[in-house]
Amino acid sequence: MADNRRWWALVVIALAQLMVVLDMTIVNIALPSAQADLNMSDANRQWVITAYTLAFGGLLLLGGRISDLAGRRTTFMIGLVGFAAASALGGAATGQGMLFGARALQGVFAALLAPAALSLLATTFTEPKERAKAFGVFGAIVGAGAAIGLLAGGLLTEYLDWRWCLYVNVPIALLAFAGAWAILAPGGRHPDAHLDVPGALLGSGGMLALVYGFSEAASRGWDDGLVVTLLVAGVVLLAAFAVWQTRARVPLLPMSVVKDRQRVGAFLTVLFVTVGMFGVFLFLTYYLQGVLGWSPLKTGLAYLPMTAAMIVGSTQIAARLLSKVPPRTLIVPGLLVAAGGLAIIAQVGVEPAYASHVLPGMLMLGLGMSTAMMTSISLATGSVAPRDSGAASATFNTAQQVGGSIGTALLNTIAASATATYLTAHAGPGVDKRLLQADATVHGFNVATWWAFGALLLAALIAGVVVNAERAPTPQGAGERTPEPVDTLG
Repeated sequence: MADNRRWWALVVIALAQLMVVLDMTIVNIALPSAQADLNMSDANRQWVITAYTLAFGGLLLLGGRISDLAGRRTTFMIGLVGFAAASALGGAATGQGMLFGARALQGVFAALLAPAALSLLATTFTEPKERAKAFGVFGAIVGAGAAIGLLAGGLLTEYLDWRWCLYVNVPIALLAFAGAWAILAPGGRHPDAHLDVPGALLGSGGMLALVYGFSEAASRGWDDGLVVTLLVAGVVLLAAFAVWQTRARVPLLPMSVVKDRQRVGAFLTVLFVTVGMFGVFLFLTYYLQGVLGWSPLKTGLAYLPMTAAMIVGSTQIAARLLSKVPPRTLIVPGLLVAAGGLAIIAQVGVEPAYASHVLPGMLMLGLGMSTAMMTSISLATGSVAPRDSGAASATFNTAQQVGGSIGTALLNTIAASATATYLTAHAGPGVDKRLLQADATVHGFNVATWWAFGALLLAALIAGVVVNAERAPTPQGAGERTPEPVDTLG
């Protein structure tokens, strides 16, 4: 019965994680409709995305520690209820301020929910083969969630209304809440539970400044005074946070979490993978809709092959080999295959090139990235003390969020600069301005995609040099007679 309950727990955890991940992209396709409905300016519309990522990325470390201190199940369920309420508020928004506030609230509760979900997974599945299967499913969801969000956004926007891109979270969250209530047993508070308040202020403040700075760089430019101030403040606050963590009695981020070589390798790998990936998803969406003129639904459907490839990479390659081969023999080849996919996509032109370039590139991208991501998740959460599981999970999620913010801002800036340079170089009398604009836009996308290619190669190099474990680690206590699942499952 306990084994069956563990797998039902995986369903609940995966459902919640899917909701959090897809909500980072599901609103993208609906944004033009929401902008028109709520009379948002072009300058303000970015806050629909930024408000969510800012709160989510900035509060993850705090959310992870709350999970350790208050109990993973309790934090998980609070996160679900709060996320559902914030989603309902956003769907009912009567103005842009109400929508921005609701998206920020979603980010707050996602910062509670995501570390608790990954922590529950890490402490529930401790037997190597079961753990590999569970992390395969979880890795597929983390990798495919963004693409599924684009598909769902297209379907809901085209056939219902943009508001359903938010309302859809309510039944998902309530279903996951009911499953958590029935399957996950209450977890007690740790005896030494204390919240590191100075650490929370420094860490969250630093992350908020950093994520906000990178988000604003996309529209303001890297030399803007506000952007520079935010980035410098973020670095200073995080440096102070690191110093304080070595002195705090019960640190927000225990040094044991970031001193382990394998975990550091996983965190850095995920950071650079997401630097490359988030911007590319955005460029592909713009290419398919803006250049080729595809509908939101058709654009969403175009991502399905990549989603299928991600599922295969996570569940049929990484999950089957994780307990048999060194982790870097999965991460490095996976990232090289994904980089090869980007190299193909970076050669598209104004003429339709889905079958010849985008599709094969997506398949390679999905297969390689999911294999590497699933292995990195297992490395990031393995061999960590149960009391620090939330902190390790939050650090992994933070690497994703910071990487995504950096990637979106950096690649957007590179694309815009390349587009402007191309327009200047090719403008002249007799030139078809409409065709020139399309050529310049695609050129900008291609240049930025080559930079994303470089980010994946750097991630592969880091994994090859830093990650040297013979096998993926398992959580502390895995070999004991009464493993951690007793604490999380009834």
